[in-house]
Amino acid sequence: MGNIRVAVCVGSLRKESINRRLALAVARLAPKEFSFEHVRIDDLPLYNQDFDGDYPLEGTRVKQQVATADALLFVTPEYNRSIPGVLKNAIDIASRPWGTNSFAGKPGAVIGTSVGTAGTALSQQHLRNVLAYLDVPLLAQPEVFIHFKDDLIDAEGHIANEGTQKFLQGFVDRYVAWVKRFHQG
Repeated sequence: MGNIRVAVCVGSLRKESINRRLALAVARLAPKEFSFEHVRIDDLPLYNQDFDGDYPLEGTRVKQQVATADALLFVTPEYNRSIPGVLKNAIDIASRPWGTNSFAGKPGAVIGTSVGTAGTALSQQHLRNVLAYLDVPLLAQPEVFIHFKDDLIDAEGHIANEGTQKFLQGFVDRYVAWVKRFHQG
């Protein structure tokens, strides 16, 4: 089996994003045949249907990166009990215009972390609804709602807590098996 490219969409723009740290931790736990490529979303204009006739360069770049990936990983915070606007905007851009949905048929997973005790459960549920409409087959279990505490995961994705590492390894193992079910490599 060849290299499997995963497009990673982190729903936070924060420089010190704990969700970016989580994404890096997942990549560290994956087998070497998986490469994780972060999709840049901080420079996207707000989606406007007027783009459908003449897409902006940044939008075309995101659509291409998603389209050429073998799998998807969404790592999202929760803002006001839902999906961060910047993530929804990126999804809207990469799935439009009608008939050119870059996400369709690609296996994916949704995970997230928060300093709140409920993690990112509601945001993830909203995101799952959007992705179901876009024909993204999502790994259902295990759900990953990490309650982030001081230095749980460092800036390079090293996990400080053995229990968290074991739990995330279990997720990664299931995610890898899920993606391989779809990969024709």
